[in-house]
This record gives sequence, structure tokens and C-alpha cells, in this order.
Amino acid sequence: MQLLSFDFSNFLEINQRIIQYIIVATVIALVAVILSRILQKIMKVYFERSSHVLKVDPTRYKFLRNAVSFVVFMLAITLIFYTIPELRTIGITLFAGAGIFAAIIGFASQEAFSNIVSGIFIVIFKPFRVGDNIKIGDLHHGTVEDITLRHTIINNFENRRIIIPNTVISGQTIINSTIEDEKVCTFIELGISYESDLDNAIKILREEAGNHPNCIDNRSEEELANGDPKVIVRVLGFGDSAINLRAYAWANTSGEGFVMKCDLYETLKKRFNKENIEIPYPHRTIVYKNKTDEK
Repeated sequence: MQLLSFDFSNFLEINQRIIQYIIVATVIALVAVILSRILQKIMKVYFERSSHVLKVDPTRYKFLRNAVSFVVFMLAITLIFYTIPELRTIGITLFAGAGIFAAIIGFASQEAFSNIVSGIFIVIFKPFRVGDNIKIGDLHHGTVEDITLRHTIINNFENRRIIIPNTVISGQTIINSTIEDEKVCTFIELGISYESDLDNAIKILREEAGNHPNCIDNRSEEELANGDPKVIVRVLGFGDSAINLRAYAWANTSGEGFVMKCDLYETLKKRFNKENIEIPYPHRTIVYKNKTDEK
């Protein structure tokens, strides 16, 4: 009779512990589900907003939300195993195995993960968007056509696609001509000879640049009140054979500014020829020394 009472009390104790473990596991699972939903909602809103700014498909970042959920549930399962003494050894082994597995994947895919992290930074900090005219370093220049988590595609002015890994872009200086204000100030630089009329050359340069259809008036109200010209022309200095001039002409976009510069170099050459203004070029003087026979 005493033995039966002892067995029954152990049975009740075991049941209480099992119920306690079930309650703890249920609470941890519910917290994991709620935390996963909250994180997915936050990331979805943020990535949709960033994708709208970058003009890319937000479904590209769906796997990141799934990865976060996977990590949350893995931690929850490991915590459930760790809180149950009978399963604690399995939980520690599972956690250590997951860490080793993650380390192996990290070493095997270090470059791929670097590109993904760099792509996430592009989404967060938004240095450029699809459609922006950018220059990366000193080599690549064109319009951003697509942004992925691994690479960025740039369509250059030869209509060739340049695929650049995001890690390369993150380590380069980026010149973005359209991130906020697309207007650009185009420099028209040339030299005239010392014998040419400087005032007339400045006048011609200002007239030709100001009359170009791509040239816009970027003067402020104060500059208009002061009577400042639409195109500023300055003397940069004196070269070996030329007086160097620079005109500051504004255009709506960098593409229009490039076209304007090319057109002006052509029209200025023709106009200078009519106005007898010389654009100098290097001259070489060769002296021949001949020995004369003495008689």
C-alpha cells in the first residue's frame, strides 16, 4: 500500500514536469512566431519603401525576411531543447552544429555574402537608384539599369551592360549626377593666342554658350539684380602659348551638357576663324648647324 502511494506521487510529479515543459515550449514557440511576424512586417515595410526609392522589385528581398524567420525559429527550437534538462544535451549539440554549419557556409561563400551585405547597404543608404546617371571610379560611367543583391547593372553610353559586383561598388567613389539635382555646370575650356583680342574672345564665348538650346539660366534673383551674365567666363591663367579661358554653362542633365560642350567646340572654332581669333597649337623651331669649308 505504501509502495502504491509512492508510485502515484512520482507519477503526479512527472506529469507536472511534462505539463510545465509543454507550457514553456508553447510560450517560447508563441514568442518566436510573434517575433518573426513583427520582424517580417518591419522588414517588408522598409524594403518596399526602399525598393520604391531605388525603383527595383521588392520581391528580390523576400528571401531576407525568410532568412530572419529561419534564424528566429532555430533559436527558439534550441532554447526549447536547452530548457528541458532531458533534452539539454541535444540542444547544445544542435546549437553547436548550427554554428559550425554556418561557419562552413560563411567560409565557402564569403564573396557571395559580401556582395549580399553590400547590396543591403545600397538598399539602406541609397547612394543611387535605377535610372540615375553615375560614375564609379575612373572607368565606368552610365545609367543604372538594375540593382540586385549581388551586383548592379550599368548601361554605358555605348549601350553596353556593365555588371559590377556590389562589393566593388562599395569600395569605389561614386559620382551621382541625378540623385537630387540633375542640373550640371559644364566647363567649356579653350585657349587663345596672346595676340588675339581677349575681350572679343570672352564675348564670343559667352554669346555662343548662352545661345545654345541646352544652356539654361541658373542665375539667382540676386545675380539677376546685379546684372551677372548668364554664362560666366573666366581667365584661368597663362600657358606656354595661350591664354586659357573657361566658360561655366549650365544644362538640365549631364547628357545635355555633354552635347552642348561638343556643339560649342565646333561653333567656337568657326566663329573664332571669322573673328580672327587664333587658337594656338604647339610650334617647334628646328635649327640646322652646318660646318662651312674654310678656304
